[in-house]
Amino acid sequence: MSHSRFHDLNLSNATLIFADILVLFSIFTLSLVGIGYFSAISLPHYGDATFFIHLILYTLPLQVALLAVGLYNEKLRENFNGIAVRLIVALILAYVLASGFYFILPISYLPGFSRELIFFFTFIGLMVSRFIAISNNYEKIGQVRVLVIGAGERASLIEKCMRRKADRVHVDLYGYVKIEGDSSQHTPKGTKFELDCPLSEYVSKHKIEEIVIAADERRGNLPVDSLFNCKIEGVLITDIIDFIERETGQIAVTHIYPSWVIYNDKKPASFIAKTLNWLFNSSVAVLILLFCWPLILFAVLFIKLEDGISSPILYSQQRIGLKGKPFKIYKFRSMSLDAEKDGIKWAEKSDPRITKVGHYLRKYRIDELPQLFNVFRGDMCFVGPRPERPHFSEQFEESIPYYNHRHNVKPGLTGWAQLKYPYGCGKEDAIEKLKFDLYYIKHRSFILDLLILVRTSEIVLFGKGR
Repeated sequence: MSHSRFHDLNLSNATLIFADILVLFSIFTLSLVGIGYFSAISLPHYGDATFFIHLILYTLPLQVALLAVGLYNEKLRENFNGIAVRLIVALILAYVLASGFYFILPISYLPGFSRELIFFFTFIGLMVSRFIAISNNYEKIGQVRVLVIGAGERASLIEKCMRRKADRVHVDLYGYVKIEGDSSQHTPKGTKFELDCPLSEYVSKHKIEEIVIAADERRGNLPVDSLFNCKIEGVLITDIIDFIERETGQIAVTHIYPSWVIYNDKKPASFIAKTLNWLFNSSVAVLILLFCWPLILFAVLFIKLEDGISSPILYSQQRIGLKGKPFKIYKFRSMSLDAEKDGIKWAEKSDPRITKVGHYLRKYRIDELPQLFNVFRGDMCFVGPRPERPHFSEQFEESIPYYNHRHNVKPGLTGWAQLKYPYGCGKEDAIEKLKFDLYYIKHRSFILDLLILVRTSEIVLFGKGR
């Protein structure tokens, strides 16, 4: 039995994606039939090559847009009105994206207002399907019954890393089994008990599907023979570090061993891979410039209007990049001119040094646009750990284990940590972000980068994370 998944993709949101594809196919097909029946417009028929081309140009942008606004995140904390707003934004994005494809490809638009009517019916259809899914607790599809062996410090990681109910939608945590060697000072909340029968018998009786090994002292304390029998019967046996990594998308950095780094089989990128990576990032940077140049002009204008015609637009800071090498990062200035008159400080959530214009530049990430120059220059990628200032980086390397491991990849404009963890400052926040950065470094791939880039749209569109 396997419960692995592709990052945040699991059975619940895979089911939702499949249901949406069926809904979109049905709406598109029935809309063309209905519009053709009630009007004299000649439309593609099912089975024609043009029908499938238009279907792809309708479905693919919608699927990407739904992912981009967070509607495939079963941990999304929104009421039904919030979901309706996100769906409207997704439809607008999909309409614009599809129009771009029609502009590039040698194919004509659907005649009349057919596209607009189809998108209207799409809104109704997806709202109905979302209502049905939420009403039936779709997020619990594929939920796994889990038993934890251990009730001490390592077992308490579940409580620390999966505090919210939404964090546990994939697991039905049955309880914690007490064993010798567990810490008595750090214990998790929840049902804790001692077994009154062999583990394999208990697992079979209570229909346990996964056992998580979280013992503080394993040697001589684990029921190895029973665990072997459970494995033979198809029960998944998982280490607590791997369990936390799979369920939360982070590495429990304070509990991993040096072997985690030593046995990480991620190979260094070849010259060809590095060149292709730079070409990809530069191409994305060009596309963003083509779409966002009006925002750049507005940013320049409003900074000048607020602080005067002679005020600087940009500011640069030294940051730590690949292999610990420093480089200069560029941003639109979002703080007052004397922001660091008293020395280097963390940028806080409601920092009084942030200007009125700077508040909006930071909220919607417009202040980050000058970093496209860093991407062209090869200092940064679009996806990676956020680069830290040397002053703070030196402090963290001394006090946080494995912190320098994040320098093994190029820093990025966005990253896994930005998707999974809110904006924060200080050592504790640095530790939390490092957990997600290490997860990205371990699993980084072109597909994961694309996933992060698409999902970053949610942060930009809805002003999250700042």
